[in-house]
Amino acid sequence: MSVVITIKNALKKFGDNVIIPDLSLTVKPGEFFTLLGPSGCGKTTLLRMIAGFNSIEGGEFYFDKRLINDLDPAKRNIGMVFQNYAIFPHLSVRKNVEFGLTNRKLAKADIRAQADKFLKLMQIDELADRMPANLSGGQQQRVALARALCIEPDVLLMDEPLSNLDAKLRVEMRSVIKNIQHTVGITTIYVTHDQEEAMAVSDRIAVMNKGVIQHIGSPKNIYQRPANIFVATFIGRSNVVEGELVMRNGVPHMKLHDYEVPMPNVKEEFRTPQRIMISIRPEELSVSRETGKGLRAVIEDSTFLGLNTHYFMRMQSGMQLESIHESTIESIITPGTEVSFTVNAEKINLFTADGSMNILEGVQNDAVPSTKTARSSGVAV
Repeated sequence: MSVVITIKNALKKFGDNVIIPDLSLTVKPGEFFTLLGPSGCGKTTLLRMIAGFNSIEGGEFYFDKRLINDLDPAKRNIGMVFQNYAIFPHLSVRKNVEFGLTNRKLAKADIRAQADKFLKLMQIDELADRMPANLSGGQQQRVALARALCIEPDVLLMDEPLSNLDAKLRVEMRSVIKNIQHTVGITTIYVTHDQEEAMAVSDRIAVMNKGVIQHIGSPKNIYQRPANIFVATFIGRSNVVEGELVMRNGVPHMKLHDYEVPMPNVKEEFRTPQRIMISIRPEELSVSRETGKGLRAVIEDSTFLGLNTHYFMRMQSGMQLESIHESTIESIITPGTEVSFTVNAEKINLFTADGSMNILEGVQNDAVPSTKTARSSGVAV
Protein backbone atom coordinates (compact mmCIF):
# COMPACT_ATOMS: atom_id res chain seq x y z
CA MET A 1 0.00 0.00 0.00
CA SER A 2 1.39 3.39 -0.98
CA VAL A 3 1.29 6.18 1.56
CA VAL A 4 1.53 9.94 1.63
CA ILE A 5 4.67 11.18 3.39
CA THR A 6 4.20 14.56 5.05
CA ILE A 7 6.96 16.49 6.79
CA LYS A 8 6.14 19.67 8.69
CA ASN A 9 8.81 22.08 9.93
CA ALA A 10 11.54 19.47 10.36
CA LEU A 11 14.53 20.52 12.48
CA LYS A 12 17.79 18.59 12.73
CA LYS A 13 20.79 19.57 14.83
CA PHE A 14 24.05 17.88 15.75
CA GLY A 15 25.01 19.73 18.92
CA ASP A 16 24.89 23.42 18.09
CA ASN A 17 25.23 22.75 14.36
CA VAL A 18 21.89 23.14 12.56
CA ILE A 19 21.74 20.83 9.54
CA ILE A 20 18.08 21.27 8.60
CA PRO A 21 16.59 24.50 10.00
CA ASP A 22 12.92 24.32 8.96
CA LEU A 23 11.84 21.95 6.20
CA SER A 24 8.38 20.97 4.98
CA LEU A 25 7.33 18.79 2.06
CA THR A 26 4.73 16.28 0.90
CA VAL A 27 5.45 13.14 -1.13
CA LYS A 28 2.45 11.80 -3.02
CA PRO A 29 1.38 8.13 -2.80
CA GLY A 30 3.28 5.98 -5.30
CA GLU A 31 5.54 8.87 -6.26
CA PHE A 32 9.24 8.53 -7.12
CA PHE A 33 10.57 11.55 -5.22
CA THR A 34 14.25 12.48 -5.28
CA LEU A 35 16.28 14.56 -2.83
CA LEU A 36 19.04 16.15 -4.88
CA GLY A 37 21.85 18.40 -3.78
CA PRO A 38 25.58 18.77 -3.15
CA SER A 39 27.42 16.80 -0.47
CA GLY A 40 26.56 18.05 3.00
CA CYS A 41 23.24 19.66 2.04
CA GLY A 42 21.20 17.47 4.41
CA LYS A 43 19.54 15.05 1.99
CA THR A 44 20.83 11.83 3.59
CA THR A 45 20.22 13.28 7.05
CA LEU A 46 16.57 13.88 6.11
CA LEU A 47 16.26 10.35 4.68
CA ARG A 48 17.61 8.88 7.91
CA MET A 49 15.13 10.95 9.92
CA ILE A 50 12.31 9.43 7.85
CA ALA A 51 13.76 5.95 8.40
CA GLY A 52 14.15 6.49 12.14
CA PHE A 53 17.93 6.20 12.14
CA ASN A 54 18.41 9.88 13.12
CA SER A 55 16.69 11.72 15.93
CA ILE A 56 14.21 14.50 15.17
CA GLU A 57 14.80 17.73 17.09
CA GLY A 58 11.67 19.44 15.81
CA GLY A 59 8.73 19.12 13.43
CA GLU A 60 6.32 16.33 12.54
CA PHE A 61 6.74 13.34 10.22
CA TYR A 62 3.67 11.45 8.98
CA PHE A 63 2.96 8.32 6.95
CA ASP A 64 -0.60 9.11 5.87
CA LYS A 65 -2.11 10.38 9.14
CA ARG A 66 0.17 8.34 11.42
CA LEU A 67 2.78 10.38 13.30
CA ILE A 68 6.07 8.44 13.15
CA ASN A 69 8.43 10.74 15.09
CA ASP A 70 8.84 8.34 18.00
CA LEU A 71 8.01 5.11 16.17
CA ASP A 72 10.68 2.40 16.24
CA PRO A 73 12.34 2.00 12.80
CA ALA A 74 11.31 -1.67 12.70
CA LYS A 75 7.65 -0.65 13.02
CA ARG A 76 7.66 1.96 10.23
CA ASN A 77 7.37 -0.73 7.52
CA ILE A 78 10.05 0.76 5.30
CA GLY A 79 12.37 -0.85 2.79
CA MET A 80 15.89 0.58 2.70
CA VAL A 81 18.54 0.30 -0.01
CA PHE A 82 21.98 1.56 1.01
CA GLN A 83 24.93 2.89 -0.95
CA ASN A 84 27.05 -0.15 -0.05
CA TYR A 85 24.17 -2.63 -0.63
CA ALA A 86 24.53 -4.09 2.94
CA ILE A 87 24.05 -7.64 1.63
CA PHE A 88 24.85 -10.38 4.15
CA PRO A 89 27.98 -12.10 2.77
CA HIS A 90 27.29 -15.40 4.56
CA LEU A 91 23.81 -15.81 3.08
CA SER A 92 22.83 -16.89 -0.41
CA VAL A 93 20.89 -14.59 -2.71
CA ARG A 94 17.63 -16.31 -1.74
CA LYS A 95 18.37 -16.12 1.97
CA ASN A 96 19.22 -12.42 1.63
CA VAL A 97 15.92 -11.71 -0.13
CA GLU A 98 13.98 -13.80 2.41
CA PHE A 99 15.68 -12.18 5.42
CA GLY A 100 12.99 -9.62 6.29
CA LEU A 101 10.19 -12.15 5.91
CA THR A 102 12.04 -14.71 8.02
CA ASN A 103 12.29 -12.17 10.84
CA ARG A 104 8.52 -11.74 10.64
CA LYS A 105 8.17 -15.49 11.25
CA LEU A 106 5.90 -16.20 8.31
CA ALA A 107 5.21 -19.73 7.07
CA LYS A 108 8.09 -21.18 5.04
CA ALA A 109 5.89 -21.73 1.98
CA ASP A 110 4.72 -18.11 2.07
CA ILE A 111 8.28 -16.85 2.47
CA ARG A 112 9.49 -18.87 -0.51
CA ALA A 113 6.59 -17.79 -2.73
CA GLN A 114 7.10 -14.12 -1.89
CA ALA A 115 10.85 -14.33 -2.44
CA ASP A 116 10.33 -16.09 -5.78
CA LYS A 117 8.06 -13.23 -6.86
CA PHE A 118 10.72 -10.58 -6.30
CA LEU A 119 13.64 -12.69 -7.49
CA LYS A 120 11.82 -12.98 -10.82
CA LEU A 121 10.79 -9.32 -10.81
CA MET A 122 14.44 -8.30 -10.40
CA GLN A 123 15.53 -10.94 -12.93
CA ILE A 124 17.89 -12.67 -10.49
CA ASP A 125 15.93 -15.91 -9.97
CA GLU A 126 18.69 -17.88 -11.71
CA LEU A 127 21.16 -16.54 -9.11
CA ALA A 128 19.12 -17.65 -6.10
CA ASP A 129 21.70 -20.14 -4.81
CA ARG A 130 24.79 -17.99 -5.40
CA MET A 131 26.74 -16.30 -2.64
CA PRO A 132 27.25 -12.49 -2.77
CA ALA A 133 30.99 -12.85 -3.38
CA ASN A 134 30.15 -14.37 -6.77
CA LEU A 135 27.92 -11.50 -7.91
CA SER A 136 28.69 -8.37 -9.91
CA GLY A 137 27.93 -4.93 -8.51
CA GLY A 138 24.74 -4.68 -10.56
CA GLN A 139 23.58 -8.10 -9.41
CA GLN A 140 24.24 -7.20 -5.78
CA GLN A 141 22.19 -4.04 -6.22
CA ARG A 142 19.31 -6.10 -7.62
CA VAL A 143 19.52 -8.38 -4.58
CA ALA A 144 19.42 -5.39 -2.23
CA LEU A 145 16.38 -3.97 -4.04
CA ALA A 146 14.58 -7.36 -4.05
CA ARG A 147 15.22 -7.72 -0.30
CA ALA A 148 13.86 -4.22 0.40
CA LEU A 149 10.70 -4.81 -1.66
CA CYS A 150 10.07 -8.39 -0.56
CA ILE A 151 8.55 -7.29 2.77
CA GLU A 152 6.06 -5.14 0.81
CA PRO A 153 6.91 -1.94 2.68
CA ASP A 154 4.77 1.19 2.69
CA VAL A 155 7.80 3.31 1.80
CA LEU A 156 11.02 2.59 -0.10
CA LEU A 157 14.07 4.68 0.86
CA MET A 158 17.19 4.65 -1.34
CA ASP A 159 20.45 6.35 -0.35
CA GLU A 160 22.86 6.89 -3.28
CA PRO A 161 22.22 3.28 -4.44
CA LEU A 162 24.16 3.55 -7.71
CA SER A 163 27.21 5.55 -6.65
CA ASN A 164 29.48 2.47 -6.41
CA LEU A 165 28.70 1.26 -9.94
CA ASP A 166 30.56 2.15 -13.12
CA ALA A 167 29.01 4.69 -15.51
CA LYS A 168 27.48 2.19 -17.96
CA LEU A 169 25.99 0.06 -15.20
CA ARG A 170 24.55 3.13 -13.46
CA VAL A 171 22.58 3.99 -16.59
CA GLU A 172 21.32 0.40 -16.84
CA MET A 173 20.37 0.17 -13.16
CA ARG A 174 18.54 3.49 -13.03
CA SER A 175 16.22 2.18 -15.76
CA VAL A 176 15.71 -1.01 -13.76
CA ILE A 177 14.91 0.92 -10.59
CA LYS A 178 12.49 3.27 -12.33
CA ASN A 179 10.63 0.43 -14.05
CA ILE A 180 10.40 -1.68 -10.89
CA GLN A 181 9.18 1.28 -8.82
CA HIS A 182 6.44 2.03 -11.34
CA THR A 183 5.48 -1.67 -11.49
CA VAL A 184 5.21 -1.99 -7.70
CA GLY A 185 3.76 1.51 -7.23
CA ILE A 186 5.46 2.12 -3.90
CA THR A 187 6.10 5.60 -2.48
CA THR A 188 9.83 6.10 -2.93
CA ILE A 189 12.33 8.68 -1.70
CA TYR A 190 15.66 8.54 -3.49
CA VAL A 191 18.82 10.41 -2.51
CA THR A 192 21.50 11.36 -5.03
CA HIS A 193 23.94 14.13 -5.93
CA ASP A 194 23.91 13.08 -9.61
CA GLN A 195 21.70 15.51 -11.54
CA GLU A 196 21.35 13.31 -14.63
CA GLU A 197 20.38 10.34 -12.50
CA ALA A 198 17.73 12.39 -10.71
CA MET A 199 16.33 13.67 -14.00
CA ALA A 200 16.13 10.13 -15.40
CA VAL A 201 14.25 8.39 -12.58
CA SER A 202 12.14 10.99 -10.78
CA ASP A 203 8.52 12.04 -10.90
CA ARG A 204 9.50 15.10 -8.86
CA ILE A 205 12.81 16.41 -7.54
CA ALA A 206 13.57 18.51 -4.45
CA VAL A 207 16.78 20.48 -4.93
CA MET A 208 18.41 21.14 -1.55
CA ASN A 209 21.16 23.47 -0.37
CA LYS A 210 22.34 23.93 3.22
CA GLY A 211 19.33 22.08 4.61
CA VAL A 212 16.82 24.20 2.69
CA ILE A 213 14.68 23.05 -0.23
CA GLN A 214 15.19 25.48 -3.08
CA HIS A 215 12.84 24.03 -5.68
CA ILE A 216 10.41 21.10 -5.91
CA GLY A 217 9.10 20.22 -9.34
CA SER A 218 9.20 17.87 -12.30
CA PRO A 219 12.59 17.33 -13.96
CA LYS A 220 11.38 19.29 -16.99
CA ASN A 221 10.23 22.31 -15.00
CA ILE A 222 13.28 22.44 -12.76
CA TYR A 223 15.59 22.32 -15.77
CA GLN A 224 13.69 24.77 -17.96
CA ARG A 225 12.45 27.24 -15.31
CA PRO A 226 14.64 26.96 -12.18
CA ALA A 227 13.42 28.90 -9.16
CA ASN A 228 16.73 30.64 -8.46
CA ILE A 229 20.30 30.87 -9.64
CA PHE A 230 21.49 28.04 -7.36
CA VAL A 231 19.06 25.61 -9.00
CA ALA A 232 19.97 26.90 -12.48
CA THR A 233 23.66 26.22 -11.92
CA PHE A 234 23.27 22.94 -10.01
CA ILE A 235 20.96 21.25 -12.51
CA GLY A 236 22.99 20.86 -15.69
CA ARG A 237 25.52 23.39 -16.94
CA SER A 238 24.75 27.06 -17.32
CA ASN A 239 26.54 30.25 -18.37
CA VAL A 240 25.70 32.95 -15.81
CA VAL A 241 26.32 36.58 -16.78
CA GLU A 242 25.26 39.94 -15.43
CA GLY A 243 22.98 42.03 -17.61
CA GLU A 244 20.10 44.47 -17.58
CA LEU A 245 16.36 44.41 -18.01
CA VAL A 246 15.24 47.41 -20.09
CA MET A 247 11.84 48.49 -21.38
CA ARG A 248 11.27 49.25 -25.07
CA ASN A 249 7.76 50.48 -25.96
CA GLY A 250 6.34 48.70 -22.95
CA VAL A 251 8.08 45.38 -23.76
CA PRO A 252 10.82 44.00 -21.45
CA HIS A 253 14.16 43.33 -23.15
CA MET A 254 17.19 41.44 -21.91
CA LYS A 255 20.30 43.53 -22.53
CA LEU A 256 23.78 42.06 -22.53
CA HIS A 257 26.33 44.72 -23.48
CA ASP A 258 24.98 46.05 -26.81
CA TYR A 259 22.87 42.96 -27.56
CA GLU A 260 19.13 43.03 -26.79
CA VAL A 261 16.29 40.52 -27.18
CA PRO A 262 12.62 40.97 -26.24
CA MET A 263 11.44 39.00 -23.19
CA PRO A 264 7.63 39.27 -23.17
CA ASN A 265 7.33 36.53 -20.52
CA VAL A 266 8.79 38.64 -17.69
CA LYS A 267 6.35 38.73 -14.76
CA GLU A 268 4.35 41.92 -14.47
CA GLU A 269 5.81 42.89 -11.08
CA PHE A 270 9.35 42.85 -12.50
CA ARG A 271 8.72 44.97 -15.59
CA THR A 272 10.94 47.82 -14.57
CA PRO A 273 14.56 48.69 -15.53
CA GLN A 274 16.96 46.79 -13.25
CA ARG A 275 20.16 44.82 -13.04
CA ILE A 276 19.62 41.09 -13.56
CA MET A 277 21.48 37.79 -13.70
CA ILE A 278 21.10 35.83 -16.93
CA SER A 279 21.35 32.02 -17.10
CA ILE A 280 22.09 30.68 -20.58
CA ARG A 281 22.54 26.94 -20.96
CA PRO A 282 25.19 25.89 -23.51
CA GLU A 283 22.56 24.54 -25.90
CA GLU A 284 20.75 27.91 -25.78
CA LEU A 285 23.71 29.69 -27.40
CA SER A 286 23.96 29.78 -31.17
CA VAL A 287 27.45 30.40 -32.56
CA SER A 288 28.10 31.67 -36.09
CA ARG A 289 31.29 32.20 -38.06
CA GLU A 290 29.65 35.35 -39.42
CA THR A 291 30.27 38.31 -37.13
CA GLY A 292 27.55 40.58 -38.43
CA LYS A 293 24.99 40.09 -35.65
CA GLY A 294 24.87 39.25 -31.98
CA LEU A 295 27.75 39.46 -29.54
CA ARG A 296 31.32 38.87 -30.59
CA ALA A 297 33.64 36.34 -29.00
CA VAL A 298 36.79 34.37 -29.78
CA ILE A 299 36.89 30.57 -29.76
CA GLU A 300 39.46 29.39 -27.18
CA ASP A 301 38.93 25.64 -27.30
CA SER A 302 36.57 22.90 -28.47
CA THR A 303 35.71 19.34 -27.47
CA PHE A 304 34.32 16.88 -30.01
CA LEU A 305 32.03 14.30 -28.34
CA GLY A 306 30.52 12.59 -31.35
CA LEU A 307 26.92 13.75 -31.43
CA ASN A 308 27.81 17.18 -30.05
CA THR A 309 30.75 19.57 -30.12
CA HIS A 310 31.40 21.86 -27.14
CA TYR A 311 32.90 25.28 -27.84
CA PHE A 312 34.55 27.45 -25.21
CA MET A 313 34.78 31.11 -26.16
CA ARG A 314 35.70 34.40 -24.52
CA MET A 315 33.88 37.68 -24.93
CA GLN A 316 35.62 41.04 -25.16
CA SER A 317 34.64 41.66 -21.53
CA GLY A 318 36.70 38.61 -20.51
CA MET A 319 33.68 36.41 -19.72
CA GLN A 320 34.09 32.80 -20.87
CA LEU A 321 31.04 30.98 -22.26
CA GLU A 322 30.34 27.40 -23.28
CA SER A 323 28.18 26.48 -26.26
CA ILE A 324 26.99 23.04 -27.37
CA HIS A 325 26.19 22.31 -31.02
CA GLU A 326 25.27 19.21 -32.93
CA SER A 327 28.42 18.08 -34.69
CA THR A 328 28.55 18.63 -38.43
CA ILE A 329 30.55 17.15 -41.28
CA GLU A 330 32.22 20.52 -41.69
CA SER A 331 35.44 21.23 -39.84
CA ILE A 332 35.38 22.25 -36.19
CA ILE A 333 35.83 25.99 -35.58
CA THR A 334 39.48 26.40 -34.67
CA PRO A 335 40.82 28.27 -31.63
CA GLY A 336 41.45 31.94 -32.30
CA THR A 337 38.51 32.28 -34.70
CA GLU A 338 36.30 35.33 -34.09
CA VAL A 339 32.62 34.41 -34.01
CA SER A 340 29.29 35.93 -33.04
CA PHE A 341 26.57 34.39 -30.93
CA THR A 342 22.90 34.88 -30.18
CA VAL A 343 20.66 33.35 -27.52
CA ASN A 344 17.38 31.44 -27.63
CA ALA A 345 15.18 33.96 -25.82
CA GLU A 346 12.41 31.42 -25.20
CA LYS A 347 14.68 29.19 -23.16
CA ILE A 348 17.07 31.47 -21.23
CA ASN A 349 16.25 32.43 -17.64
CA LEU A 350 16.42 35.83 -15.95
CA PHE A 351 16.90 36.33 -12.21
CA THR A 352 16.94 39.21 -9.80
CA ALA A 353 20.36 40.79 -9.31
CA ASP A 354 20.98 38.70 -6.17
CA GLY A 355 19.95 35.50 -7.95
CA SER A 356 17.24 34.65 -5.42
CA MET A 357 14.25 34.62 -7.79
CA ASN A 358 13.41 33.78 -11.38
CA ILE A 359 11.51 36.76 -12.83
CA LEU A 360 9.96 34.86 -15.74
CA GLU A 361 6.51 33.31 -15.93
CA GLY A 362 6.21 29.51 -15.86
CA VAL A 363 8.15 28.68 -12.71
CA GLN A 364 6.36 25.87 -10.88
CA ASN A 365 7.75 25.42 -7.39
CA ASP A 366 6.03 23.13 -4.87
CA ALA A 367 8.52 23.97 -2.12
CA VAL A 368 7.02 25.32 1.08
CA PRO A 369 8.91 28.55 1.87
CA SER A 370 10.34 28.94 5.35
CA THR A 371 10.23 32.45 6.76
CA LYS A 372 13.16 31.53 9.01
CA THR A 373 15.53 30.60 6.21
CA ALA A 374 14.26 31.97 2.91
CA ARG A 375 16.21 35.22 2.94
CA SER A 376 19.55 33.71 3.83
CA SER A 377 19.23 30.67 1.53
CA GLY A 378 18.06 32.37 -1.63
CA VAL A 379 14.66 30.63 -1.73
CA ALA A 380 12.02 32.59 -3.63
CA VAL A 381 9.09 33.46 -1.36
